[in-house]
Amino acid sequence: MGLATRRRTRTVLAVLAVAALASAVDGVHLWRLHRWNLAIAADPPVAAGGTAPAELQFALAHANAASGATEDALKGYRALQGDQVDQALGRAARYNSANLLMRQAMGVLASAQPGQAIPLLELAKEVYREVLRKDPGQWDARYNLERAQRLLPDPDDTLAGPPDPQRNSERAVTTMRGYSPGLP
Repeated sequence: MGLATRRRTRTVLAVLAVAALASAVDGVHLWRLHRWNLAIAADPPVAAGGTAPAELQFALAHANAASGATEDALKGYRALQGDQVDQALGRAARYNSANLLMRQAMGVLASAQPGQAIPLLELAKEVYREVLRKDPGQWDARYNLERAQRLLPDPDDTLAGPPDPQRNSERAVTTMRGYSPGLP
């Protein structure tokens, strides 16, 4: 009986040690998440030590955009558009960067040299299209793309060149109005 009791005691102690180790690991992970959440909730968000998670980088980019540091915000959003980042967060970063480009373009349009807004609008339209390719149900991106199209329509390729004379030559005969020369 003494041997079985010792085995049971050792097994229980081993299980308790594993449970204590697992709870310690979870505690450290929760503490780190809490620290990152505090960094995100700060006004403005602050970079926590070490490698920051994508959510904190997104919050920092958003804070930069809100404070007017557009270039820093665009850099932050671009860092989140890679394959290693969560897809939903990457799409949100693309959408927000396109919105920043649109805001920049609207500001340039109101300035003395509105022609400088063309590259910004083209880039914003391309990023909106990229968002829509990845998520066709993104109605906000669709609406903003339509607004960008109204500001700077895409060139119509069908009107760019002269019409093909061969294609219209046969059609001209069939659409001509017939008349009677008055012969019997």
